[in-house]
Amino acid sequence: MTNMFNIINNNANNNTTNNNTNNTTATGNAVDTVNNITAINNTININTNTNNTTANATTITNNTNTNTNNTHNNDINSKKELNIAIACEIAPAKTLIPIIKKLKELEELKKLGKLNELGELDSKNHLKWDKINIIALVHGNGVEELIEPYVDNSYSIGEGRKAGNIKRNNFELAYLIAKDTIKAIKALKGKNIDLLITCGNAGDVRKSIIAANLLKIPILHIEQDIYNPIETIAYANFITLPSKKYQDYFKNFYDIDTNITTNIHGYPMASYIHELEINEKSTSETELKLKNGFEDFILIVLGGDIKQNQIKDLIEIVEKSDIPTFIAPYRFKKEFIESLISSEKAQIKVLDEFVDLLPLMKSAIAIIYAAGMGMTIEAGVLEIPSIKISGFHKNHGSVDLSKFLNIPVVEIEDLSEKIAKITELNIPNGKKLLKSSEIAIDNIIKIINRFDSKNLPKKPGLNSMKAIWKKRSEFK
Repeated sequence: MTNMFNIINNNANNNTTNNNTNNTTATGNAVDTVNNITAINNTININTNTNNTTANATTITNNTNTNTNNTHNNDINSKKELNIAIACEIAPAKTLIPIIKKLKELEELKKLGKLNELGELDSKNHLKWDKINIIALVHGNGVEELIEPYVDNSYSIGEGRKAGNIKRNNFELAYLIAKDTIKAIKALKGKNIDLLITCGNAGDVRKSIIAANLLKIPILHIEQDIYNPIETIAYANFITLPSKKYQDYFKNFYDIDTNITTNIHGYPMASYIHELEINEKSTSETELKLKNGFEDFILIVLGGDIKQNQIKDLIEIVEKSDIPTFIAPYRFKKEFIESLISSEKAQIKVLDEFVDLLPLMKSAIAIIYAAGMGMTIEAGVLEIPSIKISGFHKNHGSVDLSKFLNIPVVEIEDLSEKIAKITELNIPNGKKLLKSSEIAIDNIIKIINRFDSKNLPKKPGLNSMKAIWKKRSEFK
């Protein structure tokens, strides 16, 4: 298999031949990881079915009409069907679902001749397709069940990371990335995909963007984490951001210009949480309290914003509190969390790793979470008094949003004081999120409706990837 990194770099940079990354230290393990894919060619059997596999990788560009079975010669302006692929883990799926639902709604309104009721979509005020087909590249536990009702087909491209797993060396990591990227290629290939939509900063984004570049599929990435994005978004054609200040940040720190980024003015996921709250037949508060024996309780959610060696300190603080507590381990093993509880008097219940948190969140007197954007949006929309543990992500999109919603962000060592005054926490203003969420969804729909596969903006490329990786290294 041709070196993936070289292909992506050349696709984005139009006949650039300077791919000597061995002396470039800023990209660190990111470049090493992708370059190491070449070393495992003989262990992986893949046929990308191109008719020019002997072509020099350095001559492949965005404008080269490579004769693959997925080459895009279709103009979306004249297409009757639009074929979209999405890639997601659970939280990004919750961002993408309201977008998919809106796309389907537009499709139905067009059939009924009522499209103008939703306002102007583009300068010609029309939808550029009659039917939309969507496939999902799913990554991690639970996401397939969540996304299946909204897509035509779904394909697994690997598992999400679990906290506490043994850290892999570069070669092992490269092998796993290559293996899952091949799954993504096979899922995308031959389906005449017009656009790949990615969201989040996990492995599904990295693998699907690599695959889409190999297959010359245009890419729209929905970015929310801001300070810790996946480095391969430097090879996306379009990147959406939730506010204007983040456009400036991307330009100044990642060398990604405003012709690539779009301010969508909000977070689509808020709409999903609001609708779920309205429609889901959740366990009643009374039933929940009787079932678990707690009248009032705090819910603690352990996500990706806490390290394993920090959890014991958190548990010790919780044990000193006389408030009953549920702990949702999420990325951590239930047995590991239970092993850290030393006090027999502590009213602490450790939940299974993946549970329906919505009824627990709605019944809790407060939430303490060491997680990112997904939990922040959920706490905000549900208007539940909350505390965000700052963890090791001092700068993060979710930290900014927490402050906007008036959710305090605290260090673990300062948590005791906050728990003592748990009933005095402010209620987040979820209405701010909901209004802007609908605006964000509409803005993403406009990008999808207006993009021209024959006139795509030049991808930021290698320099931006280096800059992103340099920033990402601060989070390790």
